[in-house]
Amino acid sequence: MVYGKPLFDCAGAQIHAVCRQLATVVSINGVVDDTNIERVTAFVRRFVLAEKGFVLDLSGVTSFSPQGVSLLYGVDESCFATEVEWALITSAAVEDALGGVAAGFPVAASVPDALHRFAAGIDERRRLLPLLTKKTA
Repeated sequence: MVYGKPLFDCAGAQIHAVCRQLATVVSINGVVDDTNIERVTAFVRRFVLAEKGFVLDLSGVTSFSPQGVSLLYGVDESCFATEVEWALITSAAVEDALGGVAAGFPVAASVPDALHRFAAGIDERRRLLPLLTKKTA
């Protein structure tokens, strides 16, 4: 374990969460399968915070069971309930297991790409805010 960067080990999946200015980034490395999917999902969903984007980085996942899609639906549900934008970064193993289902989720190429999208969304809202609040005389 690295000081200041706690790692949660969940039966083959290593989970690391970092709260950044634009979003909370949860990275998973290793294996996500039937033996750990419920614990992984519960742990990951704890990090979906109101008013802060969420990035689920699965780029380090080496094996992903088809039942792993429940993790993605769980994150999607939590983000919808808290009204936050989210992004998914996949690995080849995740893409293979999902077989096209990932297309229904907000996929980004990388964590920096996801954070850039969140920043662009904030900039757009800031640009439009004066137009929306301007009173007509």
